[in-house]
Amino acid sequence: MKSKFLKSAVLGLSTAALLAGAAATAQAEQKFVTIGTGGQTGVYYVVGQSICKLVNRGQKDHEIKCTAPSTGGSVANLNAIANGEQDMGVAQSDWQYHAYNGTAPDKFPNGANKELRAVFSVHPEPFTVVARKDSGIKTFADLKGKRVNVGNPGSGARGTMEVVMEKLGWSMSDFKLAAELKSAEQAAALCDNKIDAIVFTVGHPSGTIKEATTSCESVIVPVTGPEIDALVNDNAYYAKATVVGGTYDGTAEDVETFGVGATFVSSTKADEETIYQVVKAVFDNFDRFKRLHPAFANLKEENMIKNNLSAPLHPGAERYYKERGWM
Repeated sequence: MKSKFLKSAVLGLSTAALLAGAAATAQAEQKFVTIGTGGQTGVYYVVGQSICKLVNRGQKDHEIKCTAPSTGGSVANLNAIANGEQDMGVAQSDWQYHAYNGTAPDKFPNGANKELRAVFSVHPEPFTVVARKDSGIKTFADLKGKRVNVGNPGSGARGTMEVVMEKLGWSMSDFKLAAELKSAEQAAALCDNKIDAIVFTVGHPSGTIKEATTSCESVIVPVTGPEIDALVNDNAYYAKATVVGGTYDGTAEDVETFGVGATFVSSTKADEETIYQVVKAVFDNFDRFKRLHPAFANLKEENMIKNNLSAPLHPGAERYYKERGWM
């Protein structure tokens, strides 16, 4: 009896050890990837969450677990990718260009990141100014002397605002207040009369701007003029843009501005198979992806694989596009 009991116990322990070993192996084989996004009320956050949602649906096939936390935005994501802290991220097309070419040393202190790789572009992002109706702001020039949220450091919106200010010869001291609020904070600050205007480079419709325009009387302000024309003419990553009238309360007519494109990027540090599976998850489920946010509704595959991409394509993305006959 004792012998049979010991034999059973040993077999039980062996089985448990094998199961534990198998579980540890499965855990080791699972790959965890992180996508940098932006503020939780911005479209970048939705982009990252949407990509992860589609990737995680196929987890049993490719063993990739995807997370997309809120981050500081474009510049922060590009620096995190360069430093190996994130696998992928969402970034404005202009900051993708500067990160790859090293043409904005104040934003990218390590210089040109030649390991940066483009994956695909997403939605257009107009440079958008929203002002309280009672502020008297009707043009971009009217921002001088006002309380303006210029964006949080590390965000693409802040970086683009600084580019426009430099072109106009402005400095932060030209504002009565230059607030550095994150995107999630700015609508409340506007409607609580703590600031007069917000500046946001974002896809439309935007939850932040909807909040601002429904919570208090506010309007979208045009961003036009010879300096803006020069920016667009001199830089391929900028383009004229329009905020369509009726998108937000208080602005019935189309508003002219300029803008960039949201792009999805990675680096050579991310292996080809992982990026291939992420791209496959998006484009094999493209109709589902387009339904995840109104800003995605008019996306077209042929534009996403070539527009606004300043860095070379990642080999994993290129492999998928060639398989589909798109390249």
